[in-house]
Amino acid sequence: MGLIGALLWSFPALSASLPDLDEQQAQWLGDRIFANECARKVPCLTSWNAGEQFPSLGIGHFIWYPAGQSGPFVETFPALLEYLRNNGVPLPDWLRVAEGAPWPDRETFNEQLHSDAMVQLRQLLLETKDLQIRFIVGQFYRDMSRLYEQDVVPPTELDRLIRSLGHNNAPHGIYALIDYVHFKGWGTAQSERYQGQGWGLLQVLETMNEQEAKLENFVAAATAVLHRRVDLAPPERNEQRWLAGWLNRVNTYLPADF
Repeated sequence: MGLIGALLWSFPALSASLPDLDEQQAQWLGDRIFANECARKVPCLTSWNAGEQFPSLGIGHFIWYPAGQSGPFVETFPALLEYLRNNGVPLPDWLRVAEGAPWPDRETFNEQLHSDAMVQLRQLLLETKDLQIRFIVGQFYRDMSRLYEQDVVPPTELDRLIRSLGHNNAPHGIYALIDYVHFKGWGTAQSERYQGQGWGLLQVLETMNEQEAKLENFVAAATAVLHRRVDLAPPERNEQRWLAGWLNRVNTYLPADF
């Protein structure tokens, strides 16, 4: 049984019709996400982007808010830590007891980039890449039902789009679905909106409603959704600076020979 087949218990009705990933394909998916987020560079495993209110950690740049703080984006790093613990990975004492990111701001984080704790954290994240991709795939299947709890796209249309995309140029179709959710979310959280408009997978599928479920249509819809996000973002966030990188990432969903 491949990686996805081992996770289908969480959403069997749809997942049973999606292609499974063998170990080689799973490693390819993890490498793609690491390349997208970090250009495969180890120092990037511990990052705090300018303009953000949180550090981004690991091959998938999991969000971790500073202790006592919160924000509009879904926090994912604490769940990853729990997953690592449940899989027998020993955590450094400071990380095991942390109740939030121990750095109050980006300046403090950058000042401590070469501290013992940060070196420990990067080593941990480097050594657990395989578990991190399993976590990402598992989160996707566990949370897929979120799409069906809204009334924007009919369930039968969601089924058609997700099944067809998942089988499109495998493993590229599964990669597109999983990476986009990891990259920009499901699109169901009301907190992840600008002027009432989201930018997650739900909005991409809504844009594709009644279109042929081809990867090129998925990429075109994602491109339109991301342009809209930038147009609607608060001016002080200056999200235009990130758009080219976002679009480059979305274009990796197309096979090289497309």
